[in-house]
Amino acid sequence: MIKRKIESTLRNLAAQYPVVTITGPRQSGKTTLCRAVFPNYKYVNLEALDMRDFAVSDPRGFLEQYNTQVILDEIQRTPQLLSYLQVVIDEKNEPGQFIITGSQQFEVISNIGQTLAGRTALLKLLPFSISEIYGYYDTSSIDKLILTGFYPRLYDMKLNPSQALGDYLVTYVERDLRQLVAIKDLTLFERFLKLCAGRIGQVLNLSSLANDVGISHTTARSWLTLLEASYVVFLLPPWFGNVSKRLIKSSKLYFYDVGLASYLLGLENENQVSRDPLRGNLFENLVLMEILKYRYNLGKRSNLYFYRDSKGNEVDIIYELGRDLFPIEVKAGATVTRDYFKGIKRFFKIYKYTPWGGSVVYGGKKPQLRSDIKVYTVWDIERMLENLVE
Repeated sequence: MIKRKIESTLRNLAAQYPVVTITGPRQSGKTTLCRAVFPNYKYVNLEALDMRDFAVSDPRGFLEQYNTQVILDEIQRTPQLLSYLQVVIDEKNEPGQFIITGSQQFEVISNIGQTLAGRTALLKLLPFSISEIYGYYDTSSIDKLILTGFYPRLYDMKLNPSQALGDYLVTYVERDLRQLVAIKDLTLFERFLKLCAGRIGQVLNLSSLANDVGISHTTARSWLTLLEASYVVFLLPPWFGNVSKRLIKSSKLYFYDVGLASYLLGLENENQVSRDPLRGNLFENLVLMEILKYRYNLGKRSNLYFYRDSKGNEVDIIYELGRDLFPIEVKAGATVTRDYFKGIKRFFKIYKYTPWGGSVVYGGKKPQLRSDIKVYTVWDIERMLENLVE
């Protein structure tokens, strides 16, 4: 079994807090992680009808049986249990009493914020990172990484990405989204998903998206919020600062897993990926998620933004550390050119708090450690971030 980077963070937090709550996409490895890190804990899967009925109909009896050192999987199925859980936690007042997982971040965190505030640490587990699978699986082909994505099951079971991601999407729609909101026309919703994939890495224009799908702006906003909550799409906010008032205000649209985006675009093999007009956007998505995974695996929140002004000057990713910023350009090409550095050099002129300079992550094989703007490959992203002292 592949060791997850988040393991040490999880252990440390469980030694400090009565509860650790782990959210993340379905099939990102939450259950496997918890059972590997806490092999002696009791395990309860609240997806199981009998266990869910027990927890809902007799919460006190349930917690008398499962009252300490327990993994409660998919807690969003029984949100009412959290109020009873609070009483048990406060009575024992010990760290590491419960490990809770959930697949819907907004719903789970909202319920926990109301009942377990101050009692739980929060972690987010995304699918594998490149550094986690490096040495276990072939990571040499960027096009293959884009096509396959990083859901653990695809690697563990050696599944065909197109088949597995198609099954994942159908299961996801039927099991999760339809329980959260009444989606009457699945065909329209699937069209919405595919058009989101077609806008990957682009500034989101929700009105245009709604018009193309044939739904109202309100419905589009509702569906997008739902996709965010279920760890399907990620919205990268713009960075403002105080450098100009004429800045882009909308977020950019990405997917938590680039393989799922590739599937929605209809890509079925590496050759199709290499020729696709959105390959650069997909590569940017891959890089962004690798940076986000690095943050989440350390138990930290997203500190990522993008910069674009009204004149079209932009930087793909702004990595924020307090007042200090680290601008990152993402280029899918395998040959470094002068154009790769233009956006960052312009940014240096308008914002002076960039003590680490900037970097370019490109599609080539060899890093270039230049003086002010270093060039990294996708395999060096963790090393790039480890050099930033917070």
